[in-house]
Amino acid sequence: MKRNVSRRLLMFFLAVVLVIPQYLLSNDTTVVKAAADPVYKRASVHDPSVIEADGQFYVFGSHLAAAKTKDFMQWEQISSSVSADNPLFENVLEELKETFDWAESDTLWAADVIQLEDGKYYMYYNACKGDSPRSALGVAVSDSVDGPYKDQGIILKSGMWDEESEDGTIYDATKHPNAVDPDVFFDKNGKLWMVYGSYSGGIFILEMDPKTGKQLPNQGYGKKLLGGNHSRIEGAYIQYSKETDYYYMYLSFGGLDSTGGYNMRVVRSKTPDGPYYDAAGNDMTNVKADPTLPLFDDKSIEPYGVKLMGSYLFKREVGESGTGIGTGYVSPGHNSVYYDESTDEQYLIFHTRFPERGEQHEIRVHKMYMNEAGWPVVSPYEYAGESLQDVAAADITGDYKFINHGKDISAEIKKSVLISLNSDGTISGEVSGTWKEKGSNKAELTIDGKVYNGVFVSQWDPTSKTNVLTFTATSSEGVSVWGSKAESKTDEEIVEAVKSGLELGDTTAVISNLKLITEGLRGAQISWSSSNLDVVTNDGRVIRPTNGAAATVTLTATITKGEAVAEKTFEITVLPEEKGKLAAHYAFEGNLTDSTGTQADGQPTGNLISNTGGAISYTEGKTGQGAIFDGASGVLLPKGLISSNKYSVSFWLNPEQLTNYTTAFFGAKSDVNWISFVPKGHDGVGNNSMIWSNNDGWYDADAGTQIPANVWSHIAFTVDNGALNVYINGEKAFSGTDFFNVFTDKNALFALGVNYWDIPFKGLMDEVLVYDSVALSEDTIKDYYNTGTIPVVSEPITPAPDEETDKPEEDDTTSPEDGAGTDKPDDNNSGEDGSEETAENEELGNVTDDSDKDSVKGEGHGLPNTATNSFNYLMAGIAMIVIGACAFLFKRKRARIE
Repeated sequence: MKRNVSRRLLMFFLAVVLVIPQYLLSNDTTVVKAAADPVYKRASVHDPSVIEADGQFYVFGSHLAAAKTKDFMQWEQISSSVSADNPLFENVLEELKETFDWAESDTLWAADVIQLEDGKYYMYYNACKGDSPRSALGVAVSDSVDGPYKDQGIILKSGMWDEESEDGTIYDATKHPNAVDPDVFFDKNGKLWMVYGSYSGGIFILEMDPKTGKQLPNQGYGKKLLGGNHSRIEGAYIQYSKETDYYYMYLSFGGLDSTGGYNMRVVRSKTPDGPYYDAAGNDMTNVKADPTLPLFDDKSIEPYGVKLMGSYLFKREVGESGTGIGTGYVSPGHNSVYYDESTDEQYLIFHTRFPERGEQHEIRVHKMYMNEAGWPVVSPYEYAGESLQDVAAADITGDYKFINHGKDISAEIKKSVLISLNSDGTISGEVSGTWKEKGSNKAELTIDGKVYNGVFVSQWDPTSKTNVLTFTATSSEGVSVWGSKAESKTDEEIVEAVKSGLELGDTTAVISNLKLITEGLRGAQISWSSSNLDVVTNDGRVIRPTNGAAATVTLTATITKGEAVAEKTFEITVLPEEKGKLAAHYAFEGNLTDSTGTQADGQPTGNLISNTGGAISYTEGKTGQGAIFDGASGVLLPKGLISSNKYSVSFWLNPEQLTNYTTAFFGAKSDVNWISFVPKGHDGVGNNSMIWSNNDGWYDADAGTQIPANVWSHIAFTVDNGALNVYINGEKAFSGTDFFNVFTDKNALFALGVNYWDIPFKGLMDEVLVYDSVALSEDTIKDYYNTGTIPVVSEPITPAPDEETDKPEEDDTTSPEDGAGTDKPDDNNSGEDGSEETAENEELGNVTDDSDKDSVKGEGHGLPNTATNSFNYLMAGIAMIVIGACAFLFKRKRARIE
């Protein structure tokens, strides 16, 4: 009996031991998200053209990139670049050699694939020189949609200066097309057409032979539909709608990069070969740039077409649900459309870049609906499986984030403002007017005297991670407006939300000015007061102590909304000013060693800063030996080389090739706060060499010239508290003010030849010098260029390298968006496969206001909290088991004695 009691006590004790840790663990882990949250897998295809085949949707685009999906949400990357091992061809470099030779290019532009009557798949490929419309457009055939394709030859050429063109006249780039960007389609009567063209003479259309896939004879370049005089119009895609009996031609206006103002527009016609009209009734045939104005005149074409979407941001404010800056796109465009004839449902498929993410781009899909005037309107948020439902009028009233896309072509990101759709049918806030619901979900809004027609639709908001009511509508002037319903809160709730969400990041080692936010959710005001104005002012300016000792300051934020008030305090530790020094010198004398002896060795990377597998070799340099960068590798330098807003960088560069956006020297506080020297800049600076920086905005320091390939050039730049100077070969090439303060702590990351996104540097580099807290003078830089004598500021005073602050760590290099590509029509593609992510990491949600959460910062190698807690609970459980066992043995022994 006693033994049974003892056993029962032991079993009960063991059960408690097993249950308690599980209970504790379950209360310490992150709440599992609902299964209903959309799950996305990303892919990068620039200029995606869609085709349905084998129960899946495939997209083909520039650089021979392709991807597929079953649901428009989870994509699988098929191919990424023009290379011999691209699976779409057995060897595209050999198969399309004639095309590459004619276009004087090693890459391909936007492709299109269609299945013809013989059941085979026809790929319309094209290549362009890039700085001229010298292009070739051809067709290849395959039995399978995913290849391999066999070339059937070039069918069109352009850019043959002073020579006879396809129509028998001498080629004129202001009148004749650039033979790129094809879209091949059947009209409602079964005729086959190809629309094509970009910039140059405009958009043209040809009737095609459905048996051969080539154009019918004696058409020349075909019929012109619109554009000319190098107007920036491209990416035509024509889709017939059975619902309206119109042909809709989708177009992209502006420049494709992040500063180019790319935006999607649509016009329509009753016949596939036009004429096409916009919503205002303008005949698009004669829409083109003004030849008397500078090249790429956007102002002449801005008024035309129905603008569906440009750069925008649904802004997230402090105190609002979610993380990051909000949800938005930069330069979305070059779209295709999937139209389901059985349901009349439409999907807009396009590529886009993103606010604060540079030239990264990915595929996005948005649902489209026809308004009562027969014009497509685009859902504000990415497709997540939604469809139109009945919407009760009572559910419509409330506050909305509002975006007006306008008609302009500019780099401006349209940021949301707050409006209210009131129960009495009025609209108030940043705009005024009236609203009403027609039927079960149709929207009519009158804003500032203009009428907009569209729909109300519930969508997944990736910032708040909830379903919200949205509206999308367009006017007869061709302007689109969007709304996304915002959270409803009282003033007291707003103030508490702002207080909870207000952060300054890591304030334990401050070395630069603090960014103090003065407005939060719903216009809540935030004022600041400092306990020591000699160290930190009320507007966040930091004055570092000069006595060698750190100073601690209390900053108090007072949050006000109406009568509601709350306070939040922050302890700020400001580090003392440091002496200027040569922080690092990489001479590349057969190794990646720092010659000052104060920093760790550099480490080779792969083709991105976050990848491994690369290699650096050495050859004769500018002085002694220099480093060879093979176009697939870079060098990760120790973090923290610069930790002030006063510094200098100097190096010698000999590029073997020049590609847009490729970095030579890269420094990053985070993926949205960085500086880069780019030998070949973007179109906005005429592809000149530049210092390029991002910090909640762009800074373009145009050097006024592009450094040459296969020649040594000396590069230097200095920053002195916002004053930026750039030098090329000892001469000042740029001088500007208000440059961003990037290196605000000792955790910044540095690299040579690679960044998170772009094609790696290919060529030679030598004598990299990095000075911290020193802005070298113009005379000093010129003297170094002429003599090679390294400027001496003072003896380095930094301590010997320590693993936590100096040694490059893999954790510091993880790209926040691994797999995003940066394809450009005039570049090679370095895109990687997309990675799976849930809506929790959607859009810009991975960008936080907290500096201690920046994706490029090291987090050390300690166990994460959950692992530490699990370990503690396990030890506690083991201890309890041991105690229980001892108690059992003691009890048993006592029983025997008794």
